[in-house]
Amino acid sequence: MKKRFVIILSWAIALPLFAQTPVYLNPAAPIEDRVEDALQRMTREEKVAMLHAQSKFSAPGVPRLGIPENWMSDGPHGIRAEVLWDEWYGANWTNDSCIAFPALTALAASWNPDMAALYGKSIGEEARYRNKNVLLGPGVNIYRTPLNGRNFEYMGEDPYLAAQMVVPYIKEVQRNGVAACVKHFALNNQEIYRNHINVQVSARALHEIYLPAFKAAIQQGGAWAIMGAYNQYKNQHCCHNRYLLNDILKRDWGFDGVVVSDWGGVHNTEEAIANGLDMEFGTWTNGLNWGKSDVYNQYYLAQPYLELLKNGQAGEDVLNDKVRRILRLVFRTNMAPNRPYGSFGTQAHAETGRRIAEEGIVLLQNNRNVLPVDLSKVKNILVVGENAVKKMTTGGGSSSLKVKYEVSPLAGIQARVGSVAQVTYVKGYESPAEGEQDVKNAKKPEAKTIDAKALRAEAVNAAKSADVVLFIGGLNKNAGQDCEGDDRKTLDLPYAQNELIAALAKANPNMVVVIISGNAVAMPWAVQAPAIVEAWYNGTEAGNAIAAVLFGDVNPSGKLPFTFPARLQDNSAHAAGDYPGDGKNVTYHDDIFVGYRWLDKEKIKPLFAFGHGLSYTMFQYGEVSVNKSKITAAETITFTLSVKNTGTRDGAEVVQLYISDKKASLPRPVKELKGFKKVYLKAGETQTVSFTIDHAALSFYDDAKGAWITEPGAFEALVGASSADIKTDVAFEIKR
Repeated sequence: MKKRFVIILSWAIALPLFAQTPVYLNPAAPIEDRVEDALQRMTREEKVAMLHAQSKFSAPGVPRLGIPENWMSDGPHGIRAEVLWDEWYGANWTNDSCIAFPALTALAASWNPDMAALYGKSIGEEARYRNKNVLLGPGVNIYRTPLNGRNFEYMGEDPYLAAQMVVPYIKEVQRNGVAACVKHFALNNQEIYRNHINVQVSARALHEIYLPAFKAAIQQGGAWAIMGAYNQYKNQHCCHNRYLLNDILKRDWGFDGVVVSDWGGVHNTEEAIANGLDMEFGTWTNGLNWGKSDVYNQYYLAQPYLELLKNGQAGEDVLNDKVRRILRLVFRTNMAPNRPYGSFGTQAHAETGRRIAEEGIVLLQNNRNVLPVDLSKVKNILVVGENAVKKMTTGGGSSSLKVKYEVSPLAGIQARVGSVAQVTYVKGYESPAEGEQDVKNAKKPEAKTIDAKALRAEAVNAAKSADVVLFIGGLNKNAGQDCEGDDRKTLDLPYAQNELIAALAKANPNMVVVIISGNAVAMPWAVQAPAIVEAWYNGTEAGNAIAAVLFGDVNPSGKLPFTFPARLQDNSAHAAGDYPGDGKNVTYHDDIFVGYRWLDKEKIKPLFAFGHGLSYTMFQYGEVSVNKSKITAAETITFTLSVKNTGTRDGAEVVQLYISDKKASLPRPVKELKGFKKVYLKAGETQTVSFTIDHAALSFYDDAKGAWITEPGAFEALVGASSADIKTDVAFEIKR
C-alpha cells in the first residue's frame, strides 16, 4: 500500500518557494509596491466594481486576483449585528451578540486619552474577530445645539478635547488591522434637514471649530478612512465636495486613505467622480425594489461611471487614484501581515466598558453630601424611573446593537445592595412603546394610554417612606430623543419628568437624580434636588457602573464635554435664531463662539459649565508659574502648578488649561481649552502638573489670509476645574 504525504504550507512559508509570486501577494513587500502591482493587473470593470457596494455593508474585492471584499460595520459603540444582504433587517445569526461600549459622549467625559486608547483597542478586537475591516466611527462632529439627535455619538463641543480623545481611539482600532472611518466630514451638526441642508459658515469657524478633530484624526491618528456627511457645504453635498475632500482632506492634509459615503449620501455621478469620493454605499437603500433589479450596478459610481470611462468622458487617472486608495485599505487590513485574530463578546471587554463608564460618569451636584449613599444608614431605597429598567443599547439609529447582555441601573443597584437594604422600584413615568429596530416583520406595539398623574402619584407616595430616592430618568433612544434622523423639539425632559422630579424632591429631601442621556437637558428642579448625576448611555455594564458611583465604590471623576445651558436660548445656535435653518440653508451666526466660548462672550452663567464635574474628595490648586514670561512665536512655553487632594478619599481631578489672547486683530474667545491632564491622587497626596504648548495653541485662523496666524502681544494662561471655575492664572507675552 502506497503511503500518501500531505504537505500543508502556511502563507509565510509558501510564498518564498514560488519565484514568480506577484508583488501584491507578498506581505513583506512595501504596501505601495503591492498597490501598484495589483492595480496594473486589474481590468477597468474590476476597478469600478470596487468603488461601490455589493450589499448593505460590503463592497467587492477582486476574486480573480485573490483580493478580498471590504466589510463595514457600524460602530462606533459596538459591532452591529449582521443584517440581510439587501435589507436592513437582522440576519438572525446566533453568534453576533456584541459588547456595547459607552457612547462617545461618555468617553469624552472621562477626559482621559488612556481610556480612549483602551476603548479603541477593545472595539477594534471585536471588529477584527467578526472580520470587519472598516469600523464606521468614531464621530467627532461638534456639539453645536443640545437638540441634535446624534450628539451622543460625538465627543462634545470643544475641538481640542475631541482631537485629543479621537487620536488614541483610532490608533488602537487600527492596530487590529481594522480601519477607523472617522465621521461625518463635515458640519453635520443637526439631524433635521440633514440630507440636504446647506451649511453657511465662515472659513475661520470651519478651521477653528469644526475641522480640528478631523485634522488630528488624519494627521496624528493616521486614520485609514473617513466618511462624508449628508449635508451640503458651499452648495455641494459633503460626500462629493470638492473643497472639503480634494482641497482640504487630500491636498492640504495629505490623506492617503479612503473616502466612504454615508449611506445614501451620493447624488451625482460626475461630482462623485471628480470631487474626492472613493467608495459609495447605501444608494437606493430601500433594497432591490427601486428601478432596475441589478441595483448595485446602477450606483452613481457603478455602471454610469463605467459608461463615461468607455466613452472617454472620464479619465483613467482619477479612477486609478480611487482604486489605489481602496487597495491600500485592503493591504492595511484584510491582507496585512501578522494581523491579529481579535476577540469578541468577552468579559474583559465588558470590564473595559465598565471602567470607561465609571470614569465618564459626572457628578453635577451634591448638596448636603447625599452621595455616596451610606448603606450603614440607609435601609429602604426607592428607585424611580423608566430608565432604571429600559434597554438603552437598542434603537437610536445606526448605533443600535444586539448585545450579549445589558445590566440595567436597577439590576446594578440591586446587585450592589444585596440583602443589606431593601430596594423597591416604581416606574414613575413611561414613554410610548416603539417597534423593535432592524427586526423583520416586527409588530408595531399597541398604543396605550399612559396615565402620567397616576404613575407620579404612586411614586410620590412611595417616596415618603424611603430613606433615599434614586430617580433614574433622562432621555432615551426613541425617535425625537437621542436618535439618528431627527432632533429633539425641546430642552425639557420628556414624559412629564420635570413634574415628577419636583414632586419627589418635595416628598423626600434625600433625592438623587440620575440623568441618562447624550445631551444636555433643562433642570428647572435643580434647586430642589440635592444630588444630580449625568450617567450617559454606558452600554453593557451601565448599571454596575452607575451603582459603583452612587454607593461610593468609585469616586466620580468625569467632567462635562459640553455645556448645560440654563435655557435653550442661552445656547449659541438658538440665541441668534438660526437653528435649524429654513429647510435649504442654515447660517452659523455664532461663528467661532460655540459652547462655552459663547457664554463667556455674552457673560451668561451656565447651569453646568463645560469641564464641570465634582468628586467625593476635594482638590487644592497651587499658583501656576511659567518658565519664561516672554517668548517668540517659535518657542514653546511651560506652565506648572501643584494639585493636592485635601480630602479623605483617593480621587482624580481633571486639571484644565485655557489660554486667553488679551488683544488680537480679530475677535477671539475669552478663553480656549489648550491642555488638560487627569491626575490621580491619594488622600493627602500632592502632584506637580505641567503643560507645554507651542505657537499652534496661541494662533487663530485668518480667513482673509487663508492661514493660521500667531500674533505678538499679551496672553494669559488660566488653570482650573472647569471653564467657569478658574483657580489660578499667569500672564505671558509673545515678543514682537
